Parts: sequence; structure tokens; C-alpha cells
Amino acid sequence: MIIARLIADPETLGDNLSLAMEMIEARDWEVAGAGMLDTCDEVLELEVVEGNPVGIRKILDQCFPDSDLLLSNGLIEVPNLFVSDMDSTMIGQECIDELADFAGLKDRIAAITERAMQGELDFESALRERVGLLKDLPEAAIKQCLDERIRPMDGARTLVSTLKARGCHTVLVTGGFHSFADPVAELLGFDRVVGNRLGLHEGVLTGGLVGGIVDSSVKKKVLFEETERLGGEVFSLATGDGANDIPMIEAASYGIAYRAKPKARSAADGWIDRGDLTAILSLLGVPRDQWVFD
Repeated sequence: MIIARLIADPETLGDNLSLAMEMIEARDWEVAGAGMLDTCDEVLELEVVEGNPVGIRKILDQCFPDSDLLLSNGLIEVPNLFVSDMDSTMIGQECIDELADFAGLKDRIAAITERAMQGELDFESALRERVGLLKDLPEAAIKQCLDERIRPMDGARTLVSTLKARGCHTVLVTGGFHSFADPVAELLGFDRVVGNRLGLHEGVLTGGLVGGIVDSSVKKKVLFEETERLGGEVFSLATGDGANDIPMIEAASYGIAYRAKPKARSAADGWIDRGDLTAILSLLGVPRDQWVFD
């Protein structure tokens, strides 16, 4: 049984649902049920018997192009583990691009960041190149950047707090830097942080990194480590927006792409294109009166 949940424009929902059901049944797949969730009346749930997830996803994407969606091969549960990217997912900025602005290099570095997120460049070499360009930038620019530029994505704190209230372990894993990720994680309530460390000496950036690189393989490894540590049957949720998040998104029970680049969106079990991060709670079936607003 394939379960599809989506949030779409209520004015076009009925017509688009009829079209989607016709297209699904034209493939000789059976729609066993369709209706709004009792717990979240803005969420439509479809149950499809013996359907192909890729085919169903394609149909729903075509019929509901501006929507939030989650597909699952079975019942959808609130996860025990939440692992998320930071930049452009839990916060609305790319930290290295904003930091680069203090060195007068934002456009140059942002262009490299965009190509890396699209999957056009090797992540590690692109990261080292960008960090190298920041050599001799004062350490004080990091705090100024945090204070003036870095803001949580809408719904981020409510998503994390609500999941934690239901016993979910939360991990922020980023190809960015602890200098930003640690305060962001504290603000949002994450239990663990995994990230890169900028080299610093006598109050300025060295242009290098300290220790290993957190890339796509490390993000996936963190998800597996936490799953094993929790033990038993673990439902995991991973969110991200770029190519570096794809292995983690694919490995999770539910991989959701948040306003993502095309490659990351295509790899995910679902996406958030319409709402803010609290749309994930709705897709998981958590009633609004049980959300935690800190």
C-alpha cells in the first residue's frame, strides 16, 4: 500500500484530485481511499494498491505542481529521528555567502555555492576554494554575520520543538561551519550538531579547515549512526535542499526536500514547495493543537 499525503490549493483540489485518480487508475492501479485527514483537515491522503511509487509521484507532481507532499510505502508515523541540513533549510541563508559579503566577495563565492548545491561541482573542492578566499577575514565578522544576517526559516523552531516533544532525537548536520551551526542549533533546540570547523589563528581566518570534511557521505553516515544508536524500529526523517543532502534524504524513512534544487527534489520522498517547515508536521498527521510554539 502506497500512502500519499499532500497539501494543495483548496480551490483547485477537487478538480486536480479527479484528474490524478483518473491517471492513476489508467495505469491499472487501484485507489483504495481518498479523503482529508481527520487530524489535519488541510491534508489530503490517498491510498493506492499495487502502484509504482515513481509513477504515482510523477502523476501527483503533474496534477499538483504547487503543493507539499509526502509518499510512503506504508503507514506514515511520527519519526524517532530527525536529521536536517542547516543552510537554506533550517535557516534562510547560506552562511558562507553571507560571511563572504564581509570580505567583499559575496557574488564570487555565492556563484560557487550555487553550482555545488546543484551538484555541478565536487563538494569538498568547492568548499575548500570558498574558505580559502576568506583568508585573513577577522573572526569578529562571524559574530556580526550571525547577529545581522542569519535567521531561522519560518516554522523551524516549531518543527523541532514539536518533534522533540514526541520523543524524537534531532540532529543538525551541515556542510557549513560549527561557528554558525552551534548557535543555530541552540536557538532551534537540536540535540546534536555535526559540521565543519573553520581554521582560526590570532583572531583571523586562516583560509583552511580543521579536521575532516562533512560532505554527503558523512551526512548519510550520521543518519545511520543515530539510527543504530536508537535501536529497534526507527522511523527517520531527513530534510535538505541541495545535492549534498541527497544520500541522507534517500537513506531516511522519509526524505523531504525543502524548497530544493531539482536534483534533491527528485531524490526525495516528498517536498515542501508551498508552505513553511510546519507543513512537515501536517504531512505527518500531527494536529495543530499539539504543535509546540516556543
